[in-house]
Amino acid sequence: MAEKTSIWNEAGKAGLVLGGVSILYMVISTLLTKLTGEQVGLNFILSVFNVLLWAGKLCLCIYLMYYFLNKFARDNGKDRGSVLKYGMVIAFYSAILYSGFYLLYTLYIDPDMLSNSLAQVLESYSSMIPSSEVEQIENMTSSLPSIAFFSNLIWCFLFGTVLSSIFASKICGGSSNNPFIDEQ
Repeated sequence: MAEKTSIWNEAGKAGLVLGGVSILYMVISTLLTKLTGEQVGLNFILSVFNVLLWAGKLCLCIYLMYYFLNKFARDNGKDRGSVLKYGMVIAFYSAILYSGFYLLYTLYIDPDMLSNSLAQVLESYSSMIPSSEVEQIENMTSSLPSIAFFSNLIWCFLFGTVLSSIFASKICGGSSNNPFIDEQ
């Protein structure tokens, strides 16, 4: 029992780091957007910078997941299944942390963010969407924070799980634990 608690604690620390990286990216991106406002020349530069910042965050998160899984396997001598479970726990903690912060942000820090984004999308595509559907979409606005929370939670957890599966196979040797491969 103490070993399982230790694994959950260790994964919690790793999940905190991964979630923190994603939260830091969101805060930096949001602050830069707020600081530049609607200045036409800066919008393009800001968009390029945000894409580069997002790519950097993605690469850092992938590297950190590999690092934590590799360290866990090396320190504990675990098999592929244990490393995968450990990675899934990291992904779960990270997803909860990031999704919770996003929910907090959309409910209390900038409650108009999602409704403003939705208004811009509806304005852009108003000629293609019938008015009855526009009304239905506008009625959903109050549910957007919870929809975004669960969407982020599911996406982050699934992405982390897929990464964990790939890395667990790479770290522990994929064929040694696969019952479907005929080893002659």
